[in-house]
Amino acid sequence: MLDAIPAHTRRPTSFATALRHYRAGRRMSQLDLACNSNVSARHVSFLESGRAQPSRDMVMQLAQGLVLPLAARNSLLQAAGFVPAYPASPLDSEALGPFRAVLSEMMAKHAPNPALVCDRHWNLLDANLTAKALITGLDPSGTESNLIRLLSEQPLAPDLVANYPQVVHEMTARLQLEALEAGDDPILQALLQSLQRASKTHPYKAPSGQRSPVVPLIFKTPGEPLSFLSVIAHFGTSEDVTVRDLRLELFFPTNDHTRAAMAALGEQG
Repeated sequence: MLDAIPAHTRRPTSFATALRHYRAGRRMSQLDLACNSNVSARHVSFLESGRAQPSRDMVMQLAQGLVLPLAARNSLLQAAGFVPAYPASPLDSEALGPFRAVLSEMMAKHAPNPALVCDRHWNLLDANLTAKALITGLDPSGTESNLIRLLSEQPLAPDLVANYPQVVHEMTARLQLEALEAGDDPILQALLQSLQRASKTHPYKAPSGQRSPVVPLIFKTPGEPLSFLSVIAHFGTSEDVTVRDLRLELFFPTNDHTRAAMAALGEQG
């Protein structure tokens, strides 16, 4: 019988380790998780020590209490010995054709303003011509496809982005929230550390007066700078991991000069 094994000699199961990992990533106590999941704190303790094994429904209940993204919920299910609940279809699969069509339509209608698509870890999946031109300015070699590393590790970025310290500061705050929401994702943590290193090298000094309500992304050019404000869109109507992780980022001009430059670019195209 399990209860006959001394508690100090029991080795946590893979599920127990995963549950503790995600709970710690959420900075939740066992009692917090118990309350969020409508179970007893004693049962959460037993699950994390390996004294109890969860049913599939219990895993889903705990994942809901942890507010885990779909990919993490699949991982927690697999750690408990169950098959994943949510599909993760390849982006080029037939099943995701309707989603690709929506993305293509939105990017086409947004031109000549920049638009790009990336995944949860900010890996670039697609971009229109204007966005590709801006990215090429950051990385002429074309070897880096992660947008966070393009900003934080490419030597040209501090020279090309006019308000570089401010943008890095804003992105660091955004990624901190995303890392918390993801449940201690090691890839997001590594990207966050990259941003924090860049922030130390290029510290941001907040203005003493009233702050602007927006943080634009300002690119230096041979003429006047180009200034953009971005809007990020997600698909919220799918239970496919790939789709839920997609983000479409649309950049809009913030001043007359940038609007005129984009309009002229559209006329050329």
